Amino acid sequence: MSQNTPMPPPAAAPPATPAGTLPENPWPALWALCLGFFMILVDTTIVTVATPAIMDDLRADVTAVVWVTSAYLLAYAVPVLITGRLGDRYGPRRVYLTGLVVFTLASLWCGLTGTITGLVLARVAQGLGASLMTPQTMAVITRIFPPQRRGSAMALWGATAGVATLVGPSLGGVLVDAAGWEWIFFVNIPVGVVAFVLAWRLVPVLETHPHRFDWLGVALSGVGMFLLVFGIQEGQQYDWGTIAGPFTVWRLIVGGLVVLAAFVWWQARNRREPLVPLALFRDRNFSLANVAIATVGFGFTALGFPLMLYAQVVRGWSPTQSGLLMVPLAVSSILLARPVGRLTDRVHPRVLTSFGFVAMGTALVAAYALLGPRTPVWQLLLPLFLLGIGSAFLWSVLSTTANRNLPLSQAGAGSGVYNATRQVGAVLGSAVVAVLMESRLAAAGLGGGVGSAETAMASGTLPEEAWEPFSRAMAESLLVIPAVLLLGLLCAAAFEGMKHER
Repeated sequence: MSQNTPMPPPAAAPPATPAGTLPENPWPALWALCLGFFMILVDTTIVTVATPAIMDDLRADVTAVVWVTSAYLLAYAVPVLITGRLGDRYGPRRVYLTGLVVFTLASLWCGLTGTITGLVLARVAQGLGASLMTPQTMAVITRIFPPQRRGSAMALWGATAGVATLVGPSLGGVLVDAAGWEWIFFVNIPVGVVAFVLAWRLVPVLETHPHRFDWLGVALSGVGMFLLVFGIQEGQQYDWGTIAGPFTVWRLIVGGLVVLAAFVWWQARNRREPLVPLALFRDRNFSLANVAIATVGFGFTALGFPLMLYAQVVRGWSPTQSGLLMVPLAVSSILLARPVGRLTDRVHPRVLTSFGFVAMGTALVAAYALLGPRTPVWQLLLPLFLLGIGSAFLWSVLSTTANRNLPLSQAGAGSGVYNATRQVGAVLGSAVVAVLMESRLAAAGLGGGVGSAETAMASGTLPEEAWEPFSRAMAESLLVIPAVLLLGLLCAAAFEGMKHER
């Protein structure tokens, strides 16, 4: 070759796959995320069926056992406002995997603890892990699915949330009977390992964006929620009076509301990067969907405690038999998940969600009317089947409606706010139903609220003359749920039309 002949340029090396490259088929990544998401949501309700066993083994009262759920939900709800931003800054895959490790190790701690205090602390650690994971699932869906397929993807995410919340008591009952209450936590360990491997292999590395963190907002929201929930949940135990020194129940509740008002004020004043960008709520559907999902979270968390106590204390059923009460909910919700997902992109959300709220409310009123010591089992299963039908039209449709119109740059913040709102509703549901169970049992003349019932639960017996008043007390506790769901129905009726492109 002549020296004057120009040399051909060297062959270009194939470019490395940069962060932000989207997979051709995003569904495997979604399924991997849904496995971990399913696990953390099962743990929001799985404790309800194990309540008598935990009370007996750890010598705890009902209020303390309810804190096992409330502590998890609080630790889940408060940080989730900022963990969505962590995903934007450090990458949703990395933050999700970190949360999965924390959650799995905390599950081991839960199973090994020997005191109710230790169990509550371990549940706090579990909640922190869950709060790292949840916003990343919604953010990844928003970023890897094109707009025309995002509705179906979000429908799967929402259906996973609904089914997981419903199957918790059923799965918990089997585990408590077969191996002991500790195994409702130990079972998370192999599932967590599998979920970690799948997410590591299938979830793509996405682009990151710098964020500032509103630590004052985190502090205000956390303190406000704790004071409010602690005051509500402990009120009946302290006869709505003094807890310690100057701290009274009502001062704690009012103080919590004041701190939460200060949190909202600070979010409006913060010109840098607030924890909750109030501009998100300019989207009408986002605002309404957040209120609606809070009522759904309230309902499904509050539902489990009265039903499981009724089943085990009045009917004398085992944890497995009690958990099987929830099977119709899970079955109807699973069967309808795919059809409803297909409807999500074609039918107005107002129609779908309004039907869901009406079905849920009707089912709960029917359950109230039927809950008695000798009600045939098949009659109890009918309203629970209808409850599952209603839930299928709520979880997936509300999650899709909340995020459909948000810009991609706000995916992390929007998913964080939505999940925090859902969890706040769940926290309030567990707190309010604990108060109602205490007060209705006291009004029924069963000693000092749950006190006499606790002895019965530990021994596995309740005098026959107490069956009817105990059943009525649990039924009356359920009535708060349709009252709260009415607010969700009003929100559903006000949804605007759908926008498919962003």
